[in-house]
Amino acid sequence: MTDELEEKVCISKTRVKKEMQALRDLGKALVPLTPAQLDKIPISAPLLDAILDAKRFKNKALKRQIQYIGVLLREEDADAIRDALTQLHKPHKHDVKAFHEIEKWRDGLITGEEGMLDKLFARFPHLDRQHINQLIRNTRKERELNKPPKAARALFRYLRELAQEE
Repeated sequence: MTDELEEKVCISKTRVKKEMQALRDLGKALVPLTPAQLDKIPISAPLLDAILDAKRFKNKALKRQIQYIGVLLREEDADAIRDALTQLHKPHKHDVKAFHEIEKWRDGLITGEEGMLDKLFARFPHLDRQHINQLIRNTRKERELNKPPKAARALFRYLRELAQEE
């Protein structure tokens, strides 16, 4: 018993305040997440309800709710929540690789790289030939006229949709 009492006495007020501020900051980072993202984080039901409630509040009410979330976080495994939050925000290597591959396809199509269109037709048999050719023509025309890359973005979106369907 005396060891526990001595341990509690040794913790300074400053340290306690910093720990509580860290929990409030963690709670503040959880509020903007979508419900789907929150499902991936190991939190209790009361904490989840408090976070979802915080989405409705503004200004001082939001500040009070974040303080309440910080109080609830005392009972949670903050390190596990931080790790899950880090993993959620960190892009997965697979996603980055796929993104770069799609960019490479788009750039190859725009520049007229030999065989790029044939490679895509072989990989995606359901590719709409007419639609992709129209997107390529529009993108090239945009570049010639120095217009914003609206068609290039549409081409990228179309290629990304194809890759996601695969």
